Order: sequence, then structure tokens, then C-alpha cells
Amino acid sequence: MSDPLSTSLAVAVHEARLARDLSVSALSERSGVSRAMIGKIERGAAQPTAALLARLSAALQMTLSELVARAETDGRRLVRAADQPTWVDPGTGYRRRAVSPVAGGPLELVEVELPPRAEVSYSADANAFIHQQIWMLDGRLRLREGETEHELEVGDCLQFGAPAACAFINPDDDPCRYLVALAKRHG
Repeated sequence: MSDPLSTSLAVAVHEARLARDLSVSALSERSGVSRAMIGKIERGAAQPTAALLARLSAALQMTLSELVARAETDGRRLVRAADQPTWVDPGTGYRRRAVSPVAGGPLELVEVELPPRAEVSYSADANAFIHQQIWMLDGRLRLREGETEHELEVGDCLQFGAPAACAFINPDDDPCRYLVALAKRHG
């Protein structure tokens, strides 16, 4: 029923929680995700959405791509395109590919494909400890960042502002693709 990456993701969430010495209750309180749902995710009994994983990863002080990449970790500095872990949000079909090696560098690159007319939202918590820039590769994207709305087209690059709730919206009938560069904030 569950694919290998989802099973690995369940283990990655569980191990990240234990590494931070957090109980399921503490992670639930930090993330706003119910204890029951965290239990289902850690057992591989539920396939989490992008928004839910973002809440968990933020509560664990990890980026979403870091969490996905840990599900496929092997310490290599070179990751061939065919070996880059891809995760698909079961709710929207949003596809996220961790381009960067897991080796622990200060920068992460993530390629995202957002299906036609799809929308993915994240709380401000998901962005609280990272700097982000987004570079449009194909299509158009409407990005709502707090009260500000940005219309991005191929070649446009946006640096995110202060942490705010964000919505990534594909307003078109074709998929859009973009690259996200992430770096952890210091202090």
C-alpha cells in the first residue's frame, strides 16, 4: 500500500523526533498536528500532505526537503538526477525533487512541479528558520506571501521576505516548474 519513499519518510520523521528528544505529544504541540496523525505517519499508516509535512519539519527545525532527503540518505556528495528523491503530495499532485546531496551543506536546492490549477499552502512556521529564493523554470506561479501577492514568470527570481504564511498557486492549465534555494537562518 505504501511506496518505499513513504516508508522511509515515516522512519525519518520518527528518527528526527527521537534525535530531538521529543515525545509525540511535544511534537504535536509544536507542530499543531494531532498525536494520532503523527502516530499514523510514523507507522506509515498515513501518507502526509505537503502542508502537514511542512508543519512537522518546521517543528523539528528542518526544511521539508531535508526531511525528504533524510528518507533517502547515504552521504554522497554527488546525486545523479535518477537518484534524487522525489515526493508527490497525495492531496494536490505537487511534486518535490530534492536536487541537493544530503551531505549536509549550507544550501539546499529543490525542484518543484505544481500541477495545473493546484494550490499548496504553508504556515509562517514552515519558513521561520530558513531563507528562500524561488526561480521560475516553466509556466507561471502566483505566490501569496502574507498579504503580498507576486506573479512570477519564466526567469523571474524572488527572495522571500520575513516569515509569513505562503500559498503557491498555479493559475494556468499547464504545470509550472520552479527551483527553490534554501539556507538555514543563523541566530
